[in-house]
Amino acid sequence: MTAVVDRGPLTRAQGSLWTRDFTLYCTARVVSLLGDAMMPVAAALAVGAVYGVSGVGYVLAVWTAPYVLFVVFGGVFSDRIGAQTMMVGADVVRVVTQGAVAVAFFAGTPPLWLLLTAALLSGTAAAMFQPGVNGMVPLVAKDPQRANGTLKIADAATQLAGPVLAGLLMAFAGAGPVYAIDAATFLLSGVCLALIRLAPARVRHGDSTVLRDLRRGWQEFRSRSWMWSVIVVWVFFGLFVFGPYIPLGSQLISDRLGDAAYGWTMAGLGTGTVIGGLVAIRFRPTRPLAAGAVALTGFVAIPLTIVLESPLPTLIAGHLLGGAAWAFWSVMWSTSVQTQVAPEVLNRVTAYEVAGSVSGAAVGQALVGPVSTVVAPRDLLVVATAVTAAVCVALLLIAPVRRLRRVPVQLLADHSGAEDLRPASPAHA
Repeated sequence: MTAVVDRGPLTRAQGSLWTRDFTLYCTARVVSLLGDAMMPVAAALAVGAVYGVSGVGYVLAVWTAPYVLFVVFGGVFSDRIGAQTMMVGADVVRVVTQGAVAVAFFAGTPPLWLLLTAALLSGTAAAMFQPGVNGMVPLVAKDPQRANGTLKIADAATQLAGPVLAGLLMAFAGAGPVYAIDAATFLLSGVCLALIRLAPARVRHGDSTVLRDLRRGWQEFRSRSWMWSVIVVWVFFGLFVFGPYIPLGSQLISDRLGDAAYGWTMAGLGTGTVIGGLVAIRFRPTRPLAAGAVALTGFVAIPLTIVLESPLPTLIAGHLLGGAAWAFWSVMWSTSVQTQVAPEVLNRVTAYEVAGSVSGAAVGQALVGPVSTVVAPRDLLVVATAVTAAVCVALLLIAPVRRLRRVPVQLLADHSGAEDLRPASPAHA
């Protein structure tokens, strides 16, 4: 038999969203995301200044590659021993890796091998951490969409503050303080996560193995055509949009308008994410992924404004629109996964969808340096603009994505701790 994880009663209050557990979880995510929001600016400016665009691409790719390779194992372990345990352990590892890079920058110029090693270990830790991010939400909040919207707003606030803080620190103190603060955020995140009071996972192993758990997760993932269809589309999105965007966008904006302009542009992205999160909390479309795909068309404004060499106010406005579009889609997607997948396999299914969605970005990050030596960076972002528009069209043309219906919050509340209302897949039979 396949191992079954019985997590006991969900520790969710039936009233306010802001229970003790959700407050701790939200705090953990806010401080961790603040550090994460600082990293693209630090990597683009600090690493780029020493090792160029190729160096930035390699560091990002070395972080992403183990993330893609090992995230499915993170899903298995999260379902077997509990997402909370995996997330705390991953935070401990990242305190060490980011702290080591901080010390190296304080001491002088870190060698590329150290940056790559830290990225490798940090990416592996992130692979162990990320599946639980989705799986923890239904455990600490009774209304997943409202919780996801709130967390997306918190994400936006960190995107607003993080790049500005990183830019200022880079200008006045260098990369060392940026990485030191990032290490501190993982420390605080781990403490908050450890304080959450969840019923301990009770695992009935039977004759389960890691490979069998991986197979069960894959069966659950592939049985949902709406899910794997989106991930297939997302591979192209990552390859042609997300992969090139950070190193090329930062280079084109900074070279033309200065490093501070890049920080303010990222702040515009964060402001847009706040707006998108607020809309997602209030607006509950019957067909969430269809609505999210329509909203995602606004993301075209991000690469387009860079390609057009727009002035700073227009760049900020374009990133604000793109951030709002991205936030709304993200909430619709996260909520759909959390409410359509059975709790006992949610972390594994999340791991497969995360691995697929970022695999294209990993390849794009690895290739952006070499490709940009033969193709103008601006031309690569022209391709990114076209691909973004094509992705939105593709999502709306896929019938299972377009037709997927929302699970009402009341049904989730009525069935929590009772028989699972989510559609059974062939793997359940």
